[in-house]
Amino acid sequence: MIGEPSTTRVIVRVPATSANLGVGFDVLGLALDLDATFTFEPSERLLVSGCDESFNTPDNLVWRSYLMACQELGLASQPLHIHEDSPIPASGGLGSSSTCVVAGIVAAQALAGRPIDRQKTLSLATTIEGHPDNVAPAVMGGLVSSYIEGGDTITTRWPVAPNLRFVCMAPPYRVLTSDARMALPSMVPMSSVSWQVGRCLAMVSALASGRGKDIRACCHDRIHEPYRAPLIPDYERLQEASLQAGAITFLISGSGATMLAICDGDTSARQVSDAAVALMPELWVRTMCASERGVSASHL
Repeated sequence: MIGEPSTTRVIVRVPATSANLGVGFDVLGLALDLDATFTFEPSERLLVSGCDESFNTPDNLVWRSYLMACQELGLASQPLHIHEDSPIPASGGLGSSSTCVVAGIVAAQALAGRPIDRQKTLSLATTIEGHPDNVAPAVMGGLVSSYIEGGDTITTRWPVAPNLRFVCMAPPYRVLTSDARMALPSMVPMSSVSWQVGRCLAMVSALASGRGKDIRACCHDRIHEPYRAPLIPDYERLQEASLQAGAITFLISGSGATMLAICDGDTSARQVSDAAVALMPELWVRTMCASERGVSASHL
């Protein structure tokens, strides 16, 4: 290991993310302008605050990611006080676990006085998380497609049109990722593959251009949403209310339970948000823009 134990305090900010975006199953991910903030400072022993006490253990995902990054990058590790300040709901679908993984990896570099190596951060985060669709936009920002080739995570990044708004709706219950995976068929027809590939490419272009009619035309998924939607009890009624209020389209964010309405402009987003809250007052609703900025770190 190289480097002396740090005496500095580091703040890492990681954006929330939405994976899949309908037809981009396990391929597309989008960074959103809602940040989880993590503060790291040297301590005599591991201490985790700002979250449920059950996470104040050596099994904490931020801490484990920090230790793995130190080991993989050849950096000296040390006990830390990690303070988590995350507005991302626990219902799943907005990349809460990815923010923890990315924060730990970036903290290891920042505490050692290194700049963020985004490619190494992405590759290690993919190894820890098991897939790149959420960690890629968390690291890179923007709209990102990703795949793994020979152990490396390969990404392509696009900006998102500034007129688009993303109304995120998180119900007061969770859908476990394991259950969402089990709901999927083991095989899909060849016709569904060609349907999906064509629309996935079109979705990238439509999000970059911001043309609502193009998004609406290509957003119909056949591979995962028809099987996952029944796991979210309020999906159909929130979808209907959102589309009637003017949303371009309505999707499952990641594997759920969070849902996502894409809207053209602030007025439309406000109408959709109001309709969702009126239908389900206990719903967590937040209107966001795409974030072109990925993870960042600063010293105090």
